[in-house]
Amino acid sequence: MLTLSPPIWAMTYLALAAGASWALGWPEMALPHHELVGMVIFFAGWIAPVWAFRMFRVAGTELDPVSESNRVLVTTGPFRLSRNPMYLGLTVATFGMALWAGWWPMLAAPIALFVTANWAHVPYEEAKMRRQFGAEFDTYASRVRRWI
Repeated sequence: MLTLSPPIWAMTYLALAAGASWALGWPEMALPHHELVGMVIFFAGWIAPVWAFRMFRVAGTELDPVSESNRVLVTTGPFRLSRNPMYLGLTVATFGMALWAGWWPMLAAPIALFVTANWAHVPYEEAKMRRQFGAEFDTYASRVRRWI
């Protein structure tokens, strides 16, 4: 499960939900302006991941979640609000895409992505950070929530 990155999981879940919606002939959501609302949420969801990506680049640390180690524990920028702003933003963007598409089964995609990130990717990364940064990570984790 960890060999595929979370964006690949997000695209996979969206594709499966879209395929199921199309194959089963689900009607579109009867929510007013779901396309516009979904589009806004989708693009807003990318703010935290792009900001976090930039913070990693500035700090000179690894972006790959399964890298053996990280050079720096980044705790500034969006990491002041969430220990996982990239996963949070990706989940929000996936929710936005589900609304934008407008089929009810698409709403399963952000839920599946959250479950995958929260119970597979995040525990792996937190254990890695705890081994590598010890008390510094524990202090950070006690101060900043996993999601928001």
